[in-house]
Amino acid sequence: YRTELDRQFKNEKSNFKIAIVVDMWLTGFDVPSLDTMYIDKPLQEHTLIQTISRVNRVYPGKEKGLIVDYFGFKSHMNLALKKFNRADSEVFEGIDEAIKIVKDELDILRRVFKNFDDAMFFTGSPVQKLNCLKHASEYVQLTDDLEKRFMASVKRMKSAYDLCSSSENISKLERDKIYFYGAVRSIIFKLTKGDAPDTAQMNDYVRKMIQEAILSEGVEEVFTRSKIVGSRSVDIFSDEYLERINKIPLKNTKIKVLTKLLKDAIEAYKKVNRIKGIQFSEKLQKMIDSYNNRHGDKVYAEEILDNVAEELTKLLKELEADKESFKDLGIDFEEKAFFDILVEIAKQHDFYEDYIKQHGEQKLIELSKEMKKIVDDKSRYTDWAKKEDIKADLKVSIILTMADYGYPPVVQDEVFKEIFLQAENFKKYQ
Repeated sequence: YRTELDRQFKNEKSNFKIAIVVDMWLTGFDVPSLDTMYIDKPLQEHTLIQTISRVNRVYPGKEKGLIVDYFGFKSHMNLALKKFNRADSEVFEGIDEAIKIVKDELDILRRVFKNFDDAMFFTGSPVQKLNCLKHASEYVQLTDDLEKRFMASVKRMKSAYDLCSSSENISKLERDKIYFYGAVRSIIFKLTKGDAPDTAQMNDYVRKMIQEAILSEGVEEVFTRSKIVGSRSVDIFSDEYLERINKIPLKNTKIKVLTKLLKDAIEAYKKVNRIKGIQFSEKLQKMIDSYNNRHGDKVYAEEILDNVAEELTKLLKELEADKESFKDLGIDFEEKAFFDILVEIAKQHDFYEDYIKQHGEQKLIELSKEMKKIVDDKSRYTDWAKKEDIKADLKVSIILTMADYGYPPVVQDEVFKEIFLQAENFKKYQ
């Protein structure tokens, strides 16, 4: 029923001409022919900008959009625009100011792309347009600084364009450039965030091209799979799957895909093994920092990109091995989390090797099993993590058990803290 209402309201020939809405259809609902809106409710920030943009779409025979303000939201609009443009000293006072912002940002973006030939996007065949779009997104990722400046500039341009998209003072060429830069930003946004931003201002052809660019590189499948990274039916660690990723021809795109996949996989692992998840996050961050420090020298950049992609692939395989390592120890994955805590703290305080020589690894394995039994016993109570008496009892039990297994008492507070955090973390995601 709701879908049919959507369809009818978008159909110019339909008798459905007036709609009274509360929250639906205010954002992400594109009806180019819509020319009048009456507002009598408080709206702020992104919702306000998106709502008033509903009547700003270009449509044959439509000269302008009309907003009838019964609430008085101009101050809210200025605050929203200040926030979205990240410039506390600037406020759009009207369409003219928005047009100026659009043209200024287009000039900045033209200079950003001064060494990139975007002609094929405007004059080439569909395949050439698509390839141009993909290579443009790769070009923008040449350095971290270039990527950030580009993303910020397009965001600012789009915020202003939302207000003046129906103006005759913006030429067709300028609109085409806006679509082009917006499309490139959408692809990069997809690579880094997993979801493309609102593309309602773009025409259907460009929107489809963005999706095709993402699909053609295998990006969409990666992100779909990463959402179910814990599923047994999806083996993201297989050689076959990694080979498909490695076949992505554009190197920055491949790195972004691997990074996103790793982030999701590490976050999933962190839910069952907190300390190992943190360690893998730190390793990944070092690789990201190395990648972000790349500069524009082509030969140097190629070498860095190859190294980063290789290291990311290795880290993914390392993560896979670590996730399965509990089997070799003869314990379950929960016990392995406590085992990793004991090992890590012992290594940090330089007594791991001495402990293993004196007691053997099996002793540490048995201690991790006991830790799990203690935690399971104490955490069976409702709100156990908030009750001081249960926490105190848990700490005493851990200290006594550590003593029984010859684990040095000097780190008992640290062990309790990590075991408590692990137990709390695991129970939260059970």
